[in-house]
Amino acid sequence: MAISVAISKSEDVHYNGNITWFVLLSSIIAATGGLIFGYDTGVTGGVTSMDPFLKEFFPGIYRKMKENSDTSNYCKFDSQLLTSFTSSLYIAGLVASLFASRVTRALGRRASILIGGAAFLTGACLGGVARNVYMLIFGRILLGVGVGFTNQSVPLYLSEMAPAKYRGAFNMCFQLCVGSGCLIAYVINYGTQKIKGGWGWRVSLAMAGAPALIITVGAIFLPDTPNSLIQRGHDQEKAKRLLQRIRGTENVQAEFDDLITASEASRTLKSPFKTILERKYRPQLVMSIAIPFFQQVTGINVIGFYAPILFRTIGSGVSASLMSSVVIGIVGTSMTLLSLFIVDKVGRRVIFKIGGILMLIPQMMIGGIMAARLGDHGALSQGYNILVLVLICIYASGFGLSWGPLGWLIPSEIFPLEIRSAAQSINVGVGFLLIFIVAQTFLVMLCHFKAMIFFFFGVWVALMTVFVYFLLPETKDVPIEKMDTIWGEHWYWKRFVGDAHEYEDSKVLGL
Repeated sequence: MAISVAISKSEDVHYNGNITWFVLLSSIIAATGGLIFGYDTGVTGGVTSMDPFLKEFFPGIYRKMKENSDTSNYCKFDSQLLTSFTSSLYIAGLVASLFASRVTRALGRRASILIGGAAFLTGACLGGVARNVYMLIFGRILLGVGVGFTNQSVPLYLSEMAPAKYRGAFNMCFQLCVGSGCLIAYVINYGTQKIKGGWGWRVSLAMAGAPALIITVGAIFLPDTPNSLIQRGHDQEKAKRLLQRIRGTENVQAEFDDLITASEASRTLKSPFKTILERKYRPQLVMSIAIPFFQQVTGINVIGFYAPILFRTIGSGVSASLMSSVVIGIVGTSMTLLSLFIVDKVGRRVIFKIGGILMLIPQMMIGGIMAARLGDHGALSQGYNILVLVLICIYASGFGLSWGPLGWLIPSEIFPLEIRSAAQSINVGVGFLLIFIVAQTFLVMLCHFKAMIFFFFGVWVALMTVFVYFLLPETKDVPIEKMDTIWGEHWYWKRFVGDAHEYEDSKVLGL
């Protein structure tokens, strides 16, 4: 049985237009939403490894680290209050993403981006001046609202603005900004932990307001996408002129006609969340759940949230732990940049497979090293510390190449317009739910699973690579409004999409 998928029906569909300064600048501003998400992911693990921060807000953990030598290496940071600080953002993001779907559909992508940026800016300010743990957590909730709105709207904005043949690269700018945000946070944490007086963590938390300010102000000047204007019933000539400006050519009739067709189908639906449950949308529904699920069970957010804590677990000091995070961030971001340049040339499936291998092998090796060499009360030698750092860098390179950027790209490009906002909300909501679960349970799992935690995530990496091989068709070079053709030609999904089309045709013919 052939697994590869031809896209013969869509090979002859070509839209005019190239990358223009207009679409480039608009997309850069929108992709700054990734900086928000990335910075917060990276800054959290750093500040929670700083002694002054722990001493002020989590004194129980601080005492356990400094005074209780009987505590296992794997259990020193086991605290539900600490994990609540980390994970509260993501449960708030989950709830916000559901509301964001209605805003994005009714008011447009730009409005959703603006709301998200403003909420995040407020949360960053509150975190920087926090006087107790409750202020910290409330600030995190506001950050979650901001991330929920921007993560729901920015990938859609990028995919709809980009020319079809460059859509992969444009959308990956979001993940590139996520990785860059993490890296910036790591560098700032490394510098602020050296500030005398123990208030450096406040700088780290407050600096999240910088990217939030950029996207909030930038969103005021962003145009909405032609797709969104047409969907919301705006003047079609205005939408066409905007499309011509975006593409840099007058000849956009083919793409514009497809936008009109998709919009007319979209307007007939009163409940996108109910519609996506229909049989003909089964591939998109499965992908909107499976892709974000697998993206999170790679274990990447364990590295993002807790890399400094992880290195302190194996015996590194605070400064060395934070510097290790900087190295990991550089590697991951560099590989995302590489993926941006090759994704529209080699395709999505090849990158997924390479990334799976690069993530699986290091996880298994790290688990083996920690099981054999660390123990409950010892520390790894300098040589093994370096080896673990190298292996984590290889793992981060695999994620930065594949599941990091493609986990955002694939869902944003496969959904028909009529279910696009609802499906993206499911995608973001599932992602936030899994991030919340991983963030909330990891320190407990680390305490109980110990070195086996890496084998746990390794098994999921193997499963998701198999899933991609058999069930994800190639989407390279397929126009976003013609994406439904790939499901009807897939060896498995055609049984759902094909049956649905046959049923609709029979109704039209009166059979």
